[in-house]
Amino acid sequence: MRVKVCGVTTVAQAEACADLGVDAIGVNLVPSSPRHVDEHVVAEIVRALRARLLVVAVVADRRPDDLRDLVRRTSVGCLQLHGDESADDVRALLPHAYKAVHIGGPDDVQTAESMPGEYLLVDSKVAGALGGTGRTVDWGLVAPLARARRLVLAGGLTPDNVRLAIDAVRPWCVDVASGVESAPGLKDLGKVRAFVAAARA
Repeated sequence: MRVKVCGVTTVAQAEACADLGVDAIGVNLVPSSPRHVDEHVVAEIVRALRARLLVVAVVADRRPDDLRDLVRRTSVGCLQLHGDESADDVRALLPHAYKAVHIGGPDDVQTAESMPGEYLLVDSKVAGALGGTGRTVDWGLVAPLARARRLVLAGGLTPDNVRLAIDAVRPWCVDVASGVESAPGLKDLGKVRAFVAAARA
């Protein structure tokens, strides 16, 4: 089971996650997020860690050309499109991008199914929030997506519930942010260790 820790804000956090066996980290470039970092920090993290894990840039509602420039400037391995991007926007950035879809009901599942690419992330749908809310997705709604795509399951996962989530959904990867934090953007390494152990149990 692959594990992604999202909302990493420093090189030291990223190195600690790598030491604990995490496969990927997310660095958040959405200005409204409490886990937001600037491109300089992202580039530092990539330089320090890209040989050890995948660094994913979390972005929202930016033009494909702008995002290609971002990749050139920072050398991130992948883009997580967390805004209102269209299927065409996603297609323009493949194969090094995937769409995050907020799931609140069957209509959102249909939206997720319509997105191109091999990979797809599902997160909980909370008004006014792009992610990191601590709310779980309806696992029964998204389980069929995991049989058709390489599904990254996010939304309210913690060391206590991640094994139940994996049993219910069978995702390709699990993604955690607030579930391993002591405060927004501050990772609790004991919780990260417990999350990785539970996900791989």
